[in-house]
Amino acid sequence: MALSKDEAIRKARQDLAHRLGIRESDIETRAVDDADFPDTALGAPVADEMSGQMITPGWRIGLRANGQTCEYRANQHQVRLYNYKGASYRI
Repeated sequence: MALSKDEAIRKARQDLAHRLGIRESDIETRAVDDADFPDTALGAPVADEMSGQMITPGWRIGLRANGQTCEYRANQHQVRLYNYKGASYRI
């Protein structure tokens, strides 16, 4: 089932709330922008992952909580947390 932009944002907010141990209402959505990523991993591969090297459209989601800004990347198939404490994660 394909994710809508709103569903991707909801998943990102839920993930960040869980990671930080806070309520979703404590998270500020800073920006949601259309983006083209360099590969099917949305430019945020997890360890040892291979991905197709093709331009992949999606969304860049900026969230802020506890004085920390986090970037999620998503498209209709997946949501990823980009460069969080030096690593990327598939949600």
